[in-house]
Amino acid sequence: MVDKPRQLPAAALLAGTAVLAALLTACGNGGNGPSASATTDTGTTAATTSGPPTQTPAAGEPSGSGATESPTAAGAGAGAAGGRCHTSELRASLGTDDPGAGQENFPLVLTNASSRTCTVTGYPGAAFTDASGRQLGPDPARTPGGATPVTLAPGRSAWSGLSFTNPAVSGAKSAKPAWLLVTPPNERDSLRVAWTGGAVPVSGTASQASLTVLTPGTGA
Repeated sequence: MVDKPRQLPAAALLAGTAVLAALLTACGNGGNGPSASATTDTGTTAATTSGPPTQTPAAGEPSGSGATESPTAAGAGAGAAGGRCHTSELRASLGTDDPGAGQENFPLVLTNASSRTCTVTGYPGAAFTDASGRQLGPDPARTPGGATPVTLAPGRSAWSGLSFTNPAVSGAKSAKPAWLLVTPPNERDSLRVAWTGGAVPVSGTASQASLTVLTPGTGA
């Protein structure tokens, strides 16, 4: 007698089908469940995000092309009016001596050579040097005075009084500088001005040069 094939119960067939479907699903995504990342064309893995993708600028296109600048960034890039004057924006010059009672008095002038309005506040730095750049004597002392901001529109100036007792009167050791280095307030870089004021004291404090705070104008 030939045995007839045994038929599986319907419930067993359904269970087997469900197991097979689960195995196929697992194989389709590597067995790691739902996909959580996308692989870029460089082989690196980047997390997927909702919303439009960030575009990389084309070659030669500015990286910020099409972006909206914040007010703070825009103001910083343009150079807000009234900000500090930088050395590169200024021109230094020496006014005419106004001597009196053995004292030499020169206006040291800073002029805004830029196209924006800026401010200078306080004392400039100053140093006499020889032709090789070697400093002659100490830095000028600061004459006490209240420092207030001086606003310089393009082409406008501020001045500081540079004074010292004539060495021929004081008897101090003297030298004739080639240059006067002028450093605007709160700056590190200096401006060089040809010195035409004759001998200056370079030792001792009795006739040490002095500077006043910057005030509007040229001191003329």
